[in-house]
Amino acid sequence: MKSSELRVKSAADLEKELLSLTKAQFGLRMQVATQQLNNNSQLLKVRRDIARVKTILTEKGAQQ
Repeated sequence: MKSSELRVKSAADLEKELLSLTKAQFGLRMQVATQQLNNNSQLLKVRRDIARVKTILTEKGAQQ
């Protein structure tokens, strides 16, 4: 997910996106714990997406 795509979204949409990403991260962590995850890079991508969303939410909060 690109940051330019996220900047267009509203704060409410970003909150929904953050919630879905945290649920995805939890699922991936459970797969790692049970050794069912084949592609470990998925976890890193989700963590980075969460950081992007949080950063943009902070920027939007500072602008208002």
